[in-house]
Formats: sequence, structure tokens, C-alpha cells
Amino acid sequence: MKLGLDPAAADVTLGWAVVLRKLRQFQDLGHTAVLIVGDFTARVGDPSGKSETRPRLDKEVVQANAERVLGQFGAILSDERLELRYNSEWLEGMSMEDVLRMTASYTVARMLERDDFAKRYAQGRPISIMEFLYPLLQGMDSVAIRADVELGGSDQMFNLLVGRDLQREYGQEPQVALTMPLLVGLDGVRAMGQSLGNYVAIAEPPEEMFGKLMSLPDGLIGTYLSLCTDVEPDEVQRIEAGLADGSLPPGEQKRRMGRETVALYHGPGAARAAEERFDVVHKRHEIPPDVEDVEVARAAFVREPEPGVEVVYYPALLVELGLATTRSEARRLLEQGGVRRDGEPWRQIEERLTGPVDALVGSIWQVGRRAFARMAGLTSG
Repeated sequence: MKLGLDPAAADVTLGWAVVLRKLRQFQDLGHTAVLIVGDFTARVGDPSGKSETRPRLDKEVVQANAERVLGQFGAILSDERLELRYNSEWLEGMSMEDVLRMTASYTVARMLERDDFAKRYAQGRPISIMEFLYPLLQGMDSVAIRADVELGGSDQMFNLLVGRDLQREYGQEPQVALTMPLLVGLDGVRAMGQSLGNYVAIAEPPEEMFGKLMSLPDGLIGTYLSLCTDVEPDEVQRIEAGLADGSLPPGEQKRRMGRETVALYHGPGAARAAEERFDVVHKRHEIPPDVEDVEVARAAFVREPEPGVEVVYYPALLVELGLATTRSEARRLLEQGGVRRDGEPWRQIEERLTGPVDALVGSIWQVGRRAFARMAGLTSG
């Protein structure tokens, strides 16, 4: 069973997990799973579903992403009956003669049968020769490992069929192509993707994962139960029927879906705790009891323009607390009303204090719906 994943981003999402979980099922049934990390093809860029030519990724970026996602695959796949391969093993060393033999097996006309290529060609949008090479390179993965079955998302069907054609060309039995549905993301419209920001990562903290899942449109509850949890198909059908006729409240079923999903990656206890935290913050509008205590460097956000006066720059404080990545991001959050101090909205960018800044110690800061930090103390650094 072959599955290829390009490390074009740094997280394994629930969308990726759909095919990874199916691969695990084949492992459990005694089949050998061959997971191909597309460290070479990620530099080319999969054009599937794209309306524009994709920029190339640097080798260093791809390698960093690969190292990060490899640590996450173990949350789904078994170490038994697992082969891990990098497709740079066979693609990076291809000679020009090898490339010419590969390209001779396919025509431009056949490439243009692919929907996304056909649409772009009809609209006069650019299609690079490199993009034509991508399905062939993915197909060469199947040739290299002599794949019996290739697994992928439904958007990969063309690529999987190219793999069958190349295997015939190289004298091999063509693989079986097996596709899984694409998981619609949190926006309820587009397929889940990290570049779109509509994703849930399996390595996210349980409360973050649960909170994101609670924001899903009700119409996706059945889909997520089916593709993201171990709830039996008959039970999913019963729930979908109940949601359709109004006999089951969607809120309860969405909570079940959230618990089941979080439990797969963090355990049942963490799932229950995440649900309780969600209720504390969103139903009872309270500050959760497990807010992280953070000591901050005084000099990082305080300046002294004149004797007896201290100026606090709050964007810098939010960065020190780990609630924003940059000061510009923090400033934007403050201006847009996305920050609370001790439960109250806080929009001030900076403040002149005639008293000691130590009065801020113990204050609890919140960004968005789920990120909290307590200013536990000041350091002299």
C-alpha cells in the first residue's frame, strides 16, 4: 500500500489524517504500508486543483517540514509493516536519458485531459512544463517501489492513474488506485489546507483542537464523524438521520464528534478536559483555571522617558506573553478588539504610568477565544 505525502507544510492536518488512517487500517489487516515522503516532488509542487502556477519551495524548507511531520505520523501509523522512503532516493539521480524515457510515455493532449490543466489552458492561464512533470514524477514513485495499491485523496485520481500507465511502460503490473474523500475545512467550503488557514492539526493542544471543531458548520458533523473518528458507520448514519429530521440536537452531536476526534490523538481524559475548558470559556465566559504563568522581561516592554514615569508598550507585552508572534500582529489585535485583560476588552497600545509597573503582575491576558496567559512576574532582563 503506497501513500505519498509532500511536506509542503509543517503540520499533519485532519485532512491528511483521513488517508493516513485508511493506511493504518491496511496495516492492521496485514499489508505493508509504504509511506513516501515527497521531499523531491514537494520542491516541484503538486498542481492538483490549483488555478495558478505554484512557486517552488527551497530544499531547506522542505527538509524542515519533513522533519516536523515525521514526528507526527507515529500518532496514526504503526511501526510494524511500515516502510518509510524519500522520493529523492530515485528522482534526484535521474539522468536526462531517464527523464526523456519518462516523458516519452505521455502526451500533452493526455495531460490536458486533467480538469485543472484544461481549465487553465482554456482561460489562457500559464501552465509550466514543470507542472506537467509532477504527475510523472509521482508515477515514478510507484515504479520505484513496485506499488500494488496507491492511496490518495480524490483530487489525486489523475496522478494515480498516471502511475498505472508508467508501471505498464516499465513492464510492471499496474497498481490499483484507491481514493478517499477530501475533508472540507473549518470554513465549510474549501478542502482543508494549511495555506487556507481552515485546518485542524493533529499535534495541536486538545483544547485548541476541540475549540476549532466546535466552530464547524452543523452540516459537516456527519462527515467529520465518518472521516475523522472511529464511530461505526451504522452509528454515523443514525446520527445523520437524526440531524436531518431534527430528533437529535446538533450541538450534542458536534460535541461528541469533537470528543471522539481529540481522544484519538490525546486520549479520552484530555478530550473531556478540553470540553470542560471550552464550556468555561465559551458557555460560562470564565477564565480557565489552567492559565499558563509567564514571567516577562521588564526591559522588553517598558521604557522610562523621564524620572518617575514608565511607559508600557502593550504589543511588546503580548509578544513576551506568547500571545502574538510579532509586535505588529499584537498591535493589530489590540486595535481590532481581539485582546482582553482580566476579562475586559483592552485596546490601549501604550500607557504612561506614574506608579510601578509591577501592578500588572497577576493580570490575565486573552487573545481570541482560546489563548490565555498570566503575567506571573517581572525579570530584570
